[in-house]
Amino acid sequence: MKYRKLANTDLNLSVITFGAWAAGGWMWGGAERQDAIDAIRDSYTLGVTSIDTAPIYGQGTSEEIVGEAIKGIPRDKIQILTKYGMRWDLKKGDLAFKSQKNNGEQIDIYKYAGKESIIKECEDSLKRLGTDYIDLYQIHWPDVTTPIEESMEAVAKLIEQGKVRYAGVCNFDANQLAAASEVVNVVANQVPYSMVNRDIETELIPYCLGHEKSILAYSPLERGLLTGKMRPGQHFAEGDHRQYLSYFQDDNIERTNAFLNSIKPIADYQGLSLGQLVLLWTLEQPGITIALAGARNSGQAVQNAQAIDKSLSTEEIKIISDKLDELLIIA
Repeated sequence: MKYRKLANTDLNLSVITFGAWAAGGWMWGGAERQDAIDAIRDSYTLGVTSIDTAPIYGQGTSEEIVGEAIKGIPRDKIQILTKYGMRWDLKKGDLAFKSQKNNGEQIDIYKYAGKESIIKECEDSLKRLGTDYIDLYQIHWPDVTTPIEESMEAVAKLIEQGKVRYAGVCNFDANQLAAASEVVNVVANQVPYSMVNRDIETELIPYCLGHEKSILAYSPLERGLLTGKMRPGQHFAEGDHRQYLSYFQDDNIERTNAFLNSIKPIADYQGLSLGQLVLLWTLEQPGITIALAGARNSGQAVQNAQAIDKSLSTEEIKIISDKLDELLIIA
C-alpha cells in the first residue's frame, strides 16, 4: 500500500481508503453485516488503514460496523474519517430528500449543520465507532440554512477538545471551501470524481492545488459502472439507488463498456482488473490525494487494495486519458 499525507497535516492516509457507504446497506439494497466487517478487516491486512463513513449510512449502521471491525487494532494504526450534517432524526434545516431505512421505515433526510447538532452528532459517532477521537471530521453537504461560520466554529471547538484532529468538508465548491477555511483549517474536500464525472477539474482542482487543500475522490468507480461488470438491462436489488441514475441507463452502460474494452489491453498487460486500472488512473490525476473505494465483501475489498501493487507508466496514463476524451456519457 502507498500513503499520502493530507495537506498541512501529519495525517497519512492509505491511497485506497475504504468507503463504508455500501457497508451500511442504505440505498444499496441492504448488506450483510459480517461481510462488511470482514471486508474492512481483510483490507486492513493489505495496508488499507483509512476508513470513511458517515452517520447517515444506514442511520448509524455503517459507523457501528466500522467500530466493530476495528476492535483490537491499535487506534494510532488507523485513520477514521466520518461526517456530520445529515439528520434523519431531526426535522430541521434543508429537506434533502425522502428515503427509508433498511427495514423499510420511511424517513426524511435533512441537511442541517447547526452548532448544537454537530456537537451531538460527534458524541453519537464516537460511541458508535468505539473511539475517543475522529481523525477527519467532515460536513457531509453544504447546509444553506446555517452560516458556514457557525458550522466551522463548532468543529474548531471539537478540535480544541481533542475529539477531532482535523476539519474537512464534502461536496463544497471553491467559494464555500474558501469561506470555511477562514474559520478553521480545512485540510480536505471530499467530492465525486471519476472517469465519467470530471466536473471538478475546471475550478475546484485548480483552487485546491493553489491553496494546499487535499481532494478525497469518492465514487472513483462510479458506483460499479467502471468495473466493466455492468450490462444493459442490469437488474438492481430493491432499494438500490443506482437503478434511478442516468449513468446506468442502457446507452450509457454500452458506451462505457466500449471505452473500457478499448483500455482492457493495458489492464491485461499489467495483470489488473478494469476496476483496478481505473483506480490507478484516478490516483494519478492532478490534485487527487486518495480514492475512496467501497466494498460489500472481502473479495471486492482485497481487489481494490491490491491495485496498488502495480503502477502505470506516463504513456499508459496518456493513452487512457486520450481514449477517455472520446467517451460521451449522456446525463
